[in-house]
Amino acid sequence: MSRPRRPAPPIRAGGDRVIPARADRERGSATAELAVALPIVVLTLLLGVGGLGAGMRMVVLQDAVADAARILGRGDDAGDAGAAVARADPVAGIAVARSESLVCVTASAETRLLGGIVVPIRATGCALDGGR
Repeated sequence: MSRPRRPAPPIRAGGDRVIPARADRERGSATAELAVALPIVVLTLLLGVGGLGAGMRMVVLQDAVADAARILGRGDDAGDAGAAVARADPVAGIAVARSESLVCVTASAETRLLGGIVVPIRATGCALDGGR
């Protein structure tokens, strides 16, 4: 038959203060939990900032393709439309599609999150094709 375990004796921490043995075993656990959680929090923040950057780039690209579609819709030079998109994003590729009464410009590019995750972005803008 086994003997029941006796609780560990209290530890004197100077003066009259007594620290129970259990509290002594748990000392530093908050630091360990922070060390585990901190990289996750930092990674989440970095992904959030990268996502905001990609969203801002998307808004700028959307505005540029709307301008390019209006330029082509007025009947101006296609080079001016390409320049409008290039000012917003120099590496974006553009494509122009015309239907009966519309001209649509699509620009596409890639953005990186955390240096390694590639996210494609694409924006399309259309305008009335009154310049033909």
